Amino acid sequence: MIYFNNGATSWPKPSCVAEAVKKAIEDFPSSDHRSGVEEEEKYTCRDLLAKLLQVESSDSIVYGTNATFGLNLAIHGFDFQKGDKVLTTAAEHNSVLRPLYYLKQEGIIDYEILDVDNQGRINPELWEAKIKEMKPRMVVFTHASNVTGAVNDAETLAKIAKKYGAVVLLDASQSLGLIDVLPEKWGIDMVAFTGHKYLLGPQGTGGLYVSKDIKLNPVLQGGVGILSDQDTMPDFMPLRMEAGTPNGPSFKGLEAALRWASQNPIDKSKIDKLIDKIKTALKELGAYVVDVEGESTPVLSFTLPNMSAAEAGEDLQMGFEIVCRTGLHCAPLIHKCIGTHPKGSIRISLSRFTTEEEVDYFIESVGKIVNG
Repeated sequence: MIYFNNGATSWPKPSCVAEAVKKAIEDFPSSDHRSGVEEEEKYTCRDLLAKLLQVESSDSIVYGTNATFGLNLAIHGFDFQKGDKVLTTAAEHNSVLRPLYYLKQEGIIDYEILDVDNQGRINPELWEAKIKEMKPRMVVFTHASNVTGAVNDAETLAKIAKKYGAVVLLDASQSLGLIDVLPEKWGIDMVAFTGHKYLLGPQGTGGLYVSKDIKLNPVLQGGVGILSDQDTMPDFMPLRMEAGTPNGPSFKGLEAALRWASQNPIDKSKIDKLIDKIKTALKELGAYVVDVEGESTPVLSFTLPNMSAAEAGEDLQMGFEIVCRTGLHCAPLIHKCIGTHPKGSIRISLSRFTTEEEVDYFIESVGKIVNG
C-alpha cells in the first residue's frame, strides 16, 4: 500500500510513538488522574509544544483532542458581544466555518468570508481593505490550505489585523511540525493545532495556544483534580480550559514524537522536489493541477480528464492500492476559487517518509488510469 493521505493523518509514525503509548497504558497509574500527562520530567509534552512554538510559558498551551477542538475552544470561548464581526476566508475548514455559522444563527456575531486566489492563498491587500471596511473583532485564517498546500504569510496578515485592533486566531493544523509557527513573534493571539498530522503523534491529541492577553471562557466544565471545593473552573491557565481526565497515553505518544522530531529534523526540500516531480508528470498526462507557487506544504490537488475525482480516487485505491483523498476535503468554499467546484479534487499529501519509488509508482499508476 502507498499512503498519500498525510494531510488527513500522518502514517507511518516513528516507532517510539506506539512504544510510549503502550508504556503509558501499562504503567501503574498515579492517584492523581492528571499525572499521566504532567509527569515531573525535565520537559513534558506541554513544555515541548511551547518550545516548538517559541512561546514564553507552557501554561499558554491548552490540551485538547485535535485542532477542531482547539478552534471551537477559541471561537466559542471568546467573549463575543452581540453585533461583533468576524473575518475569515474561503480556504477555511468546516472546523472554522461551522462554529462561526452557529454563532451567526444564534444572533451573536456576523461574519464575512474573503475569497482566496486560484492557489488558495490570501491576498494581503484585499485582506487589509476588508478589515479596514468591516472592523472585525476577530480574524480567523488557516496557515496552510489543506486542499492546495498554499502557505499564507501569517506574520504579515496578523500584523495587518492587529493594526485595526482585531484578535487573531490561526489554524495551524497543516503547518505545525512542518514549518515555523511563531505566535508571539508574529503577534498572533491564538493558534489551534493537532498532534496527529505533521507532529507525527497519535490521533486524539492537539489543542490551543492562548496568549496571556486573551481570557477565554471555559467551554467544558468539570473536574481538574484540584480546587474541588470551588463552584467554578480555576481562574488560571491551562486548567481553566481543561475539564476532565486528559488523554494521558496519547499525549505521552505525542511527547515521544516531539522528542524524535527534534533529533531528526525534517528535510522539507526533499519532499518539495517529490511534489514538483508529481506536478510535472500530472500536467504531461493532461491533468488539471492546482499549481501553487511560493511556500507550500506537500499537498497537491488535481483532477483527471473525463472522470470525476471520486472515480479516479477509487481507481487509485482499488486498482493500485494508493491511498489518497477525494472530494471537498471539509473545506467546501475554496473549490470555487481554485477551479475544482462543485465536486472537488483528488488530493495527495506526502510526508517525510515518502520515497521516490512510491512517487514513481503513483505517476505510473495515474498514467495507466488516464490512458486506459
